[in-house]
Amino acid sequence: MLRSIAVGLAALAALGQAQSQPVFRGRGDTVRVFATVLDRDGRLVTSLAQKDFEVRDEGKPQPVTLFDNTPQPIRIVVMLDVSGSMAGNLTLLRTASEALFDRLRPDDLARVGTFGKEVRIGSSFTSDRRELLAALPTFIPPDAPTPLWRGLEEAMNTFAKEADERRVILVLTDGKDTGSMDLRHRPSSQADVIDRARAEDVMIYAVGMRSRFQHPMGPMDLRQALIEDLPDPGLAKVAEESGGGYVEIKLGEDLNAAFARVADELHAQYLLGYAPPKRDGKVHKIDVHVTGAGMKPRARRSYVAPKES
Repeated sequence: MLRSIAVGLAALAALGQAQSQPVFRGRGDTVRVFATVLDRDGRLVTSLAQKDFEVRDEGKPQPVTLFDNTPQPIRIVVMLDVSGSMAGNLTLLRTASEALFDRLRPDDLARVGTFGKEVRIGSSFTSDRRELLAALPTFIPPDAPTPLWRGLEEAMNTFAKEADERRVILVLTDGKDTGSMDLRHRPSSQADVIDRARAEDVMIYAVGMRSRFQHPMGPMDLRQALIEDLPDPGLAKVAEESGGGYVEIKLGEDLNAAFARVADELHAQYLLGYAPPKRDGKVHKIDVHVTGAGMKPRARRSYVAPKES
């Protein structure tokens, strides 16, 4: 009798543990949408219930069949601009990355990548902080270009194609895409990045900043440099389309806080899921709405529906 009771209790405990784990369903039978909700003052809202959300597919409300507001484990690639104009930002780049690593949870995995003369990305995802710190750049060549879009495409290549994982890229850059010096790769564009992020369910966060000039300039040189070294205007659109966020750091603002904020947002998002109303292999528009005055949701704006074989 006691043995039967013990077995029953163990089964109940196992069931409870399974129910408390993050629920991921296959990408074919559920459209997954991670939503960040902010109040009118820009603070994260983390106490909403399923009934507070409405998800529309091509303008039509959909029954939400999956809802979870517990922190979901992430795989994040931190892509750092090491073009020549970033040389004056090297220390900021490193300390901001450390602030992000400090916010990661034990079940999160990360990789560090850089883009400049080459695109380089760590060999594997890891939760080892020392390994992540060792991967941060220590030198920036003064004549390196800014292959921004190819860097993001290479980052997307690191995610397992079939794994049911949450995919995030955080990119920091201070300039516009200049293409790549590596002629072995086809050119990449903003449209390519948006299309792949949509098809492969990748969320992109972007932080843009101005360069720190290290040499004296005349008034005309400085004015031209300020125009040329604004962050790429396409970054905000890439972030918005994929459901991530975009922030532009001005001189004197806290880059560490911007990086830490990304981790905080990722751990405070709501997971919403619904069955795709059509399996037509086409791009479908997604709209997420939240009840309550002043609430502003941010989520991916589209997805590619599965296609019947």
